[in-house]
Amino acid sequence: MLDKLEALIARFEEIMNELNEPTVTENQKRFRALMKEQSDLTPIVEAYKEYKKCNETVEDSLAMLESESDEEMREMLKEELNDSRKRIEELEKELKILLLPKDPNDDKNVIVEIRAGAGGDEAALFAAEIYRMYVHYAESHRWKVELLNVDEIGIGGMKEVSFMINGQGAYSYMKYESGVHRVQRVPETESGGRIHTSTISVAVMPEVEDDVDIVIDEKDIRIDVMRASGNGGQCVNTTDSAVRLTHYPTGIVVYSQTEKSQLQNKTKAFALLRAKLYDIKMQEQHDAEAQLRRSQIGTGDRSEKIRTYNFPQGRVTDHRINLTLYKLDKVMNGDIQEIIEACVAADQAIRLSRLNQEG
Repeated sequence: MLDKLEALIARFEEIMNELNEPTVTENQKRFRALMKEQSDLTPIVEAYKEYKKCNETVEDSLAMLESESDEEMREMLKEELNDSRKRIEELEKELKILLLPKDPNDDKNVIVEIRAGAGGDEAALFAAEIYRMYVHYAESHRWKVELLNVDEIGIGGMKEVSFMINGQGAYSYMKYESGVHRVQRVPETESGGRIHTSTISVAVMPEVEDDVDIVIDEKDIRIDVMRASGNGGQCVNTTDSAVRLTHYPTGIVVYSQTEKSQLQNKTKAFALLRAKLYDIKMQEQHDAEAQLRRSQIGTGDRSEKIRTYNFPQGRVTDHRINLTLYKLDKVMNGDIQEIIEACVAADQAIRLSRLNQEG
């Protein structure tokens, strides 16, 4: 680990020297790449420098203890020694986590697709609530939410909704939301007061940038334009602005109608299709690496039931990490950071354990 850290320190210094060159901004692509690499390395470099400093403090304290006879001074040195040793242990754990291979998609924007499952209208109402939960969560991070497509029902529910979240590191958090979400509550339409169970599915996909190798052949696509339907602005049902793409090789159909412009809807539809094709590619890679698939929390089986929202008890349970919180109201209002951070910690623990076994 120390050899790797020394190599990263050397690389960091190379980057800093290059960034200090007067001509560095002439090649903007190279400049952005250097700035990103510098940003990624900074927390590792800072933690390693503190680690080295703490080790020096330990050595100095031990050397001074050998020659020091004053009892009060010896107590101070022992306290300093213990503090430094404790901090070294913390930094070793921190550095191991920082050195874990990073998901290349972590910094990307995300496309989220929510679909109502079992439970009819109640599932559609819950889908709309989960959509609002994610909108509030994104707002708390100052991320921008852009609606791609929505299929609403008259009572305020959503059979399906697709949207993009634009923000630094959005995928690194949101990827833990993929899977089946279950709600247990008494529906407003239920006169007998019985608790019903409904489900929705959430798919979280990284936005696919132009440099990613996802080729969409024109002959594999059918593009249909039509009038938008449902709740919308003035142009609904007056112009052929809605766009539907059918991808023949996979059977994927995507639809976008949220914009007044057909061109804008077409752009959104293609972004959604590229994300879905990239998602299929990632799932195939994970299937080929069975051990990785089993050990990952963030990109597991889409059919897996990951969370239950129990309204009578005010309880939210994440089944992957055995976490139960009794703050359902806050969670439904977008306060899901505690759950996501617990998923991140569990994921890191699994990966560290696997790394130690391999080591």
